[in-house]
Amino acid sequence: MKKKNFDERCYAVLRKVPKGKVITYKTIAKAIGSNAYRAVGNAMNRNPYTPQIPCHRAVCSDGRVGGFAHGTKKKIEMLEKEGIIINNDKIDLDVYGYKSL
Repeated sequence: MKKKNFDERCYAVLRKVPKGKVITYKTIAKAIGSNAYRAVGNAMNRNPYTPQIPCHRAVCSDGRVGGFAHGTKKKIEMLEKEGIIINNDKIDLDVYGYKSL
């Protein structure tokens, strides 16, 4: 059985995040046993499974939206369409953060 590479392990975690919730790059990294938070962001940028694996739901640990391959404006639009409220360019992780890993 082939071992999943770093990106695939990130996508497996992200796949669990439902609409209306977000997860941080750091949380994804920790879930796969890594400290490579920036590498998680890079994996999201390379996501070949969009929209089935919702990389727009991965955000910064301080609640900032973070980058997106299709532009930050598009990421914000997608998150707001899912019911996530963004105030002062930040998401309240206590309200919208995905906790069930």
